[in-house]
Amino acid sequence: VAFYATPQLDIVAGFDAANKDILSAYRDYSETVGGSSVTIPIQQNTELKQMHFTGSARFGLMPRGRQISRLAWTPRTFVPYVGGGPGDTKYSFRQSGDFVDFATEDRAAGTFSIFTDVFRSEGWAPSMHAFAGADILVFKRLYFSLEGRYTWVKAELDQDFIDFQPMDLGGFRFGAGINFVI
Repeated sequence: VAFYATPQLDIVAGFDAANKDILSAYRDYSETVGGSSVTIPIQQNTELKQMHFTGSARFGLMPRGRQISRLAWTPRTFVPYVGGGPGDTKYSFRQSGDFVDFATEDRAAGTFSIFTDVFRSEGWAPSMHAFAGADILVFKRLYFSLEGRYTWVKAELDQDFIDFQPMDLGGFRFGAGINFVI
């Protein structure tokens, strides 16, 4: 949602969400099943959910259009913009499956303990973002928008992840959408 502030400046409130679920396995490690010669990979499932709530200032690099008379205005067909602002990110991080306990590894015998567990961390983290994009006129008041955005956000992990550095939830995103100007 964008609110008109000046002919080239908008105040924007935004929301976006992302969800990823990945299956992974330890490289060069496997476990035997029930003392048999059958081995299976040591696998985990990693899930990350994010919701970003943002506030931004968006500055048009060109005017949105041209005032023809007191009652008539012609919109520009291409309006590039830049912007940025603060935000808040809600995240949920979960790893489940089998894990290798490297602290109990017997290097001489080549054996180690395997345990099954679920590790979780969730919470809120402050963020900052910068973006650039363009609004392209499609029809009268209907615009197609393209935008690239970089977000900086680091989240502290909960007690399940002892001695881990903060998790980097930031990165580049590309978006496309439709705007209707009222």
